[in-house]
Amino acid sequence: MNQRKPKLLEADGLWEYALRVLGGRAHSSGELREKLRRRAAKAGDVDEIIGRLKDSAYLDDRRFAENFAANRLSGDKLGSGRVTRDLRQRRVAPALAEQTVKRVFDGVDEKELIELWIRKKYRTAEREGLFKDEKDLAAAYRRLLHAGFRSGDVLRVLKRFAANPDLLDGVEMPEPEDLPEHGGD
Repeated sequence: MNQRKPKLLEADGLWEYALRVLGGRAHSSGELREKLRRRAAKAGDVDEIIGRLKDSAYLDDRRFAENFAANRLSGDKLGSGRVTRDLRQRRVAPALAEQTVKRVFDGVDEKELIELWIRKKYRTAEREGLFKDEKDLAAAYRRLLHAGFRSGDVLRVLKRFAANPDLLDGVEMPEPEDLPEHGGD
């Protein structure tokens, strides 16, 4: 398959391209820098355009991170770990990502978020004994870890939804670092 190479842009064209990209959705400066590098005729133009965008307040990583984290919390009901990981994938500086998530999640009870997440993903969660066997519990546990929740909180909430909470006492659950990285959920 023959992929067409994008047309390389001079400084003025790169500026217009950056504005179109930002008009589509917000980006971190790291994300936008990568996109601009692929389209720039001269590598030096990228830093100049990024600087102009920051000076014009079109690009602000702190504002981007706060809005992103708040939206992931309120809309997707994801845990702080997942939001931090997603911000880093969007090329937000690790310190800024962690600081922002800590501020946005201040006062949030993640156990309540886990319960909301279960009720959203498992529409039958109102019934008692939603998770009937070890396989169901392990699958829910993995999904909740991937959604960014801490393992201790996940286990405490899953016990309330399990048909047999004692199953969680003996089950070997993987830790977040043992889980494969993938999108969705």
